[in-house]
Amino acid sequence: QVQLVESGGGSVQPGGSLRLSCAASGFTLDYDAIGWFRQAPGKEREGVSCISSSNGSTYYADSVKGRFTISRDNAKNTVYLQMNSLKPEDTAVYYCATDVVCTWEEDLYDYWGQGTQVTVSS
Repeated sequence: QVQLVESGGGSVQPGGSLRLSCAASGFTLDYDAIGWFRQAPGKEREGVSCISSSNGSTYYADSVKGRFTISRDNAKNTVYLQMNSLKPEDTAVYYCATDVVCTWEEDLYDYWGQGTQVTVSS
């Protein structure tokens, strides 16, 4: 059993920044990857980023490359998503999830957090 808790969401103006956190607890040795997904109103959930805990490999959706940075603190079992230059289209509920390896296939992720709301508006 793995538990994931997201935090750090909020409301910001365009161009602002937020840092999301995903803290994992429980038995995590079999789950190397932490992925970030988001779901905007009226849209399907989409992959945003993923990081491998074992080798540090990172992956980003084209829509966030150059603006978002994923990182990890293995000692704390915590993954961060630094979000800079935020745009209104980044508004969504952001979820973290864990899998054996990084993948864009949502169905392969075994555990999900509750989500945290990010709102970008002016």
